[in-house]
Amino acid sequence: MNWQEWLMNFAKLNLRVKILFRVDVTQQIGTGHFMRCLTLADALSQRCAQIRFITRHLPVYLQDMLRDRGYEFRMLESPANEKIDDLAHSHWLGTTQRSDAEEALQLLSDRTWEWLVVDHYALDARWESILRQRVKNILVIDDIADRQHDCDILLDQNFYADMESRYSGKVPEHCRLLLGPRYALLRDEFRQLHKQVKPRSGPAKRIFVFFGGVDIDNYTGRAIDALVDLDMNGLHVDVVVGAQHPYREQIQAACAEHRFTCYVQTDRMAELMAAADLAIGAGGSATWERCCLGLPTLTVSLANNQTEIAKGLDLSVACQYVGSQETATVKVLNKAVVELLKDNNRLQAISTQAYSFVDGLGVDRVSKELLS
Repeated sequence: MNWQEWLMNFAKLNLRVKILFRVDVTQQIGTGHFMRCLTLADALSQRCAQIRFITRHLPVYLQDMLRDRGYEFRMLESPANEKIDDLAHSHWLGTTQRSDAEEALQLLSDRTWEWLVVDHYALDARWESILRQRVKNILVIDDIADRQHDCDILLDQNFYADMESRYSGKVPEHCRLLLGPRYALLRDEFRQLHKQVKPRSGPAKRIFVFFGGVDIDNYTGRAIDALVDLDMNGLHVDVVVGAQHPYREQIQAACAEHRFTCYVQTDRMAELMAAADLAIGAGGSATWERCCLGLPTLTVSLANNQTEIAKGLDLSVACQYVGSQETATVKVLNKAVVELLKDNNRLQAISTQAYSFVDGLGVDRVSKELLS
């Protein structure tokens, strides 16, 4: 490469929009926040953005995922601080917001960033205001509307009856609100399959079980127990768990015993959902993946914010809410599966309504907001 080519490449690199992500993954937090950030990062990278992740907690296999994509990432390494802030999820951070922000500033001080994307329930306007020293604009991804933000765009991809008022007084007046499943951050394969699949009709022949990438309380095992007692004649069951599922070996053994198919950290999620006729799963970000593919779901809420979303979708006949982590017992799940398998009309109604909620284009809409 001669000096002119080098200079052209250097100029192109410096003209790329520089976008920073702040997100963590632990057993408490799960992988959903990271995966939706990664989905947005992939879409922005395809549009020639330069990507860097800053994280305090990130398993090695997810670090490898960033390396494989060629994304920069930096690990925050300051020791845990017993004195934490006053937010409901402050313990997720392991230190104070100020300590986290000051260390983060050091890891991004080599350049000026056009956008900072924050997806963390333990961070609020106090942290975001400090980062303004090095970033021009801030996008906050939130679900729970329980704190103040200093941001230019706020994204909440979930469905609530009070969507338009949830963030009133909690964001600056100039902040643009991107609200509802129209902005759901789904990978491109979901958009593609949305065009190909149709709402389900007829009897269910394939069941899909997934409770998130971590599932620390093993609701996957609970769902398997609920399915074991069914008359499985003509039914196939696909079970998906993450690489860090604490009960992975037990689940794999149970699936082998009952002739279910178990997938660990699979990249075939969209394909498996599209092939299924009924799902059993949590009310997290996978909700919008299932809706996009018109997959009827028996939904268990594993957090308070999931309960509100699941109940709203149930009222709209876009899922069937089974209950919370306390009430969705093996017996309750079994009864719900049996009844829904017998009711083809309800299965079709749920599938049709779910399919209408999400078109798979949300990540394109959000990307355009950042790059416009």
